[in-house]
Amino acid sequence: MTNRVLIITSDITDAKSLKDVLSQAKDDAFEIEWVTRLCDGLERLRAGGIDAILVDLSLPDSQGIATFDKLFAIVPQTPILTLSMADNELLATEVVQRDAQGYLSKGHFSNILVPQSLRNIIQSKAVEESLFIEKNRAKITLNSISDAVIGTDMSGNVDYMNVAAEGMTGWSREEAHGHPISKVMQIIHGETHDPIFNPVEWVLQRDEVMALTAGTILIRRDGSEVAIEDSAAPIHDVNGKIVGAVIVFHDIKNAQTMVAKMAHLAQHDSLTNLPNRMLLNDRITQAIALAKRHGTGLALLFIDLDNFKHINDSHGHAIGDKLLQSVAQRLCAYVRNSDTVSRLGGDEFVILVTGDKHAQDTALIADKILVALAVPHCIDGHDLYVTASIGVSIYSSDGQDAVTLIKKADIAMYHAKEKGRNNYQFFENQINIHAVGS
Repeated sequence: MTNRVLIITSDITDAKSLKDVLSQAKDDAFEIEWVTRLCDGLERLRAGGIDAILVDLSLPDSQGIATFDKLFAIVPQTPILTLSMADNELLATEVVQRDAQGYLSKGHFSNILVPQSLRNIIQSKAVEESLFIEKNRAKITLNSISDAVIGTDMSGNVDYMNVAAEGMTGWSREEAHGHPISKVMQIIHGETHDPIFNPVEWVLQRDEVMALTAGTILIRRDGSEVAIEDSAAPIHDVNGKIVGAVIVFHDIKNAQTMVAKMAHLAQHDSLTNLPNRMLLNDRITQAIALAKRHGTGLALLFIDLDNFKHINDSHGHAIGDKLLQSVAQRLCAYVRNSDTVSRLGGDEFVILVTGDKHAQDTALIADKILVALAVPHCIDGHDLYVTASIGVSIYSSDGQDAVTLIKKADIAMYHAKEKGRNNYQFFENQINIHAVGS
C-alpha cells in the first residue's frame, strides 16, 4: 500500500532529509510531495488524496499555532505531524493538545522511527475514522427504528437513549444520562400496579438475556401509562466481560391495534364493512346455542338484488359499489342491534334475526326491507331503482346448523325470483303462514 505524504517546509535540508528517509522505507511505500509555503499546501490539500502531513510551524507565510489551525480547519481527518526544533518542544506539545498526531525533532529524522511513526498515525487515523463511521451508522440506525433502546453502565445508570426511548419515557437523553434505569424507566404490573424489578438489573447480575414481564406498564415522566414488551440483554467488551446492558421495548398498543384491525378485516366485507360469511357462520352458531338454551327462535333472510347486474354494467362498477353500500346502510337501519346484517359477496346479503319465535315476525321484517329498498337510491346524480328477492329459513324447522339454514334460505330466495321477484318466500312448506309482497 502506498501512502501519499505532503511535506510543508521552506527548509531545503529538512525536506531532503525527510524524502531520503521515507524513500528508504522497506515496508509500505511513501509518495512524497513537497511545498514551501502554507498557501501552496492548503491548495494541494483541497485537491484531496493526501494521507499524512509533515509541517514546519515556521513558514514564510505562516508562523506557530496558526499554521496548524489553518491546516486542521480544512482536513481535520488527515494526520498531522509537526517539525519542531529541539529547543521548542513547548510549542510542539501545545499543537499536539490541539489534535496534532505528534511531532518530529528537526535534525533527528531516524530512518526507522519516521516511517514507523507515519505508518502508525495513518493506521490509527484510519481506524478512528472507521470507528466514527460505524458509530455514526449505528446511531442513525438506532434513531431510525421505532423500538425504544436504552443502554446502561454496570451500575445500571443510563448512558444512552435513542429518539424512540426519549418519546416513550418522556426523558431527554441529556436529562436521563447518569440516572438509574429504575428512575428513567419506571415499570409496574398491568393488573396489580405493583412495581416490577427492571430486567436490566437482572441482566447486570446474571449476565443473561431477560424478557419483560407479561403485562408490563411503563410509567412515563408525565405520569401517563403505556403497555410495553420486549427484553434486555448484556453488553460485552472484546474479552467477553460484561460492561453494561441494553433494553429494547415498544408500545404494544399499536401491535394490538394492528391485530384487531387484521382480525376485523378477516371477518368483514371490505366494501360495506358488514360481517362476511365467516363471521356470519359464527354468529349463527352462537345464536343457535342461545336459542337452544332459552327456547327462543331465529331466522335467516337471504337477500339477492334484482337486476343489479344491469345497473352495474350500464353505470359502471364504481356506481355499482356505491349502490351496494347504500343497500347495506338501509338494511342496517331496518334491523335491531341484536340482529346481524352480512354480505356474502356480489349482490347477496344475509340477515340473521334472533329472538323471534313466530314466522309472522320475520315476515314483517321482510316486508319492511322490500319497502325500504324500493325507494330510489340517489348516487352521483343518478336515481337508481333496485328491488330484492328474499328467501327465509327458520331455526329449527329448516335446519339445525348455519350451513343448512343458509342453504335453505338460498333455495327460498330462488323460489322468490321464480315468483316474479320483489317478494319474499319461506322455505318449502310454510305456505300457510307466508305472505307475498309486491
